Amino acid sequence: MAATAALVARYRSVAAASAPILASATQVVAYAAYRMPATHAALVSVLGDLAAAGLSPRSVVDIGGGTGAAAWAAAECFDGLESIVVLDQVAEALRLGRVLVADVTDPVLAAARFEQAEIGSLPDRVGDLVTISYVLSELGAAQQRSLVAEAMRLGDCLVVVEPGTPDGYQRILAVRQQLLDAGWRLVGPCPHQADCPLKQGDWCHFATRLERSAEHRRIKGGELSYEDEKFSWVAATSPSSPALQARSARILRHPLKRKGMVEFQVCRPDGTAGREVVSRRAGSRYRAARDADWGDELP
Repeated sequence: MAATAALVARYRSVAAASAPILASATQVVAYAAYRMPATHAALVSVLGDLAAAGLSPRSVVDIGGGTGAAAWAAAECFDGLESIVVLDQVAEALRLGRVLVADVTDPVLAAARFEQAEIGSLPDRVGDLVTISYVLSELGAAQQRSLVAEAMRLGDCLVVVEPGTPDGYQRILAVRQQLLDAGWRLVGPCPHQADCPLKQGDWCHFATRLERSAEHRRIKGGELSYEDEKFSWVAATSPSSPALQARSARILRHPLKRKGMVEFQVCRPDGTAGREVVSRRAGSRYRAARDADWGDELP
């Protein structure tokens, strides 16, 4: 429990880490029990969204992936996947990652490679898709930019996921601008290539619900059988990549459902954000709107 408490304190901090967060076998196991399920759930939400838009990578490289949460998510979301490589600096995290995939029936996940690598000297493991999840908060601003530049060198599509907090979103905004400056094309969650239209003090984030086991509840000291993981993300493809399906307006908050209408706050393809209402008079669109949720595209 002490190792878990230390992880909680670290994840709530907004300062760059002076040493690897997972420095011992005990801390690695604590992470796998405490944080890995939520990280996996967030990645399933993000990668599933991109798969629905037409992204179909054959190879994935996950930077800072530790025990393999993104590897599991990628195997779940992409049918045509052929190879997965997880890069991390912590040998114990990689060792546990190998143990976790050793007996799975998915041949691609079972064959995933877990390789030790330092940020700043990553090997030339080129993949169709490169992921960086919940890593940037451990780095200073210059290191963040350097890592993103390295990641852009390794693949044609980059996905970055951070906590759904104001500071997490600021890191995502910085990555977003770095990608745009390099000529990359945003493919999610933004439906446009313009500046973020949200007002000062607001931030773009989403949530996914995951079930908690009895052991998970015990470790987290919670009573509910579920938890909601909030996250911010950005994805972009290189200028030479094929275009993905055009995105419609993105729902930014829980919809308000009233009699005969559904009200949304959305980010639109024209680069604006604001209120959209779908009424019963819209017929099939209204029926689809009744089922739409936070993070979905507007019907």
